[in-house]
Amino acid sequence: MVLYSEKVMDHFRNPRNVGVIENADGVGEVGNAKCGDIMKIYLKIENGIIEDVKFETFGCGSAIASSSMATEMIKGKPLSEAMQLTNRAVAEALDGLPPHKLHCSVLAEEAIKRALEDYCKKNGIQFEGIIPASCDSEDHCG
Repeated sequence: MVLYSEKVMDHFRNPRNVGVIENADGVGEVGNAKCGDIMKIYLKIENGIIEDVKFETFGCGSAIASSSMATEMIKGKPLSEAMQLTNRAVAEALDGLPPHKLHCSVLAEEAIKRALEDYCKKNGIQFEGIIPASCDSEDHCG
């Protein structure tokens, strides 16, 4: 029985976009105390486009693969498109994750949304109709 797809293994063994962006325009960090995974996403944004994205992930292979795939999926995209990234899309792009590892794709989505939220707060931008997953209410996100 194969637990992980070839894409998951490829992104785990050869993760894309690993690292830190100094003076990033947006930074998002999330963690899951239950499994110990921690993800940090850094964004460089120019004219509403994600020009560069890097990540640091401490966690299992699925967490690393999810971070790698998610960054690939938003690189070069407009902010509005990146805001719509879902954990389901990340998992599907990896050709699936085992059910007990789906939370890793959720962390990737949340880390990206927090980085986008950070960018928006720093620049006084509000996405109408889209509240990042990390927000509890309209008040929390401005």
